[in-house]
Amino acid sequence: MNTAKIAREMASLPPEAQKKVIDFLAFVKARYASAPAAKKRRQTKLASEPFVGMWRDREDMRDSVAWVRNLRQRQWERSR
Repeated sequence: MNTAKIAREMASLPPEAQKKVIDFLAFVKARYASAPAAKKRRQTKLASEPFVGMWRDREDMRDSVAWVRNLRQRQWERSR
């Protein structure tokens, strides 16, 4: 619906109905104005994140696939 059509529809309403439309528009505007605007975050490179490399010195995690497999196997054995 374009602005001109909305204006024609609004003008065709009785004054009391026009007041209700204006009140409703004020309500909608207030509701959306109070919603926090999503801030555009600056993207950083994953490699510069502090968590990258946090386990680099752990010998038990040199082979991460084997480490996870072993962890799961131990967990499954306990749950039986």
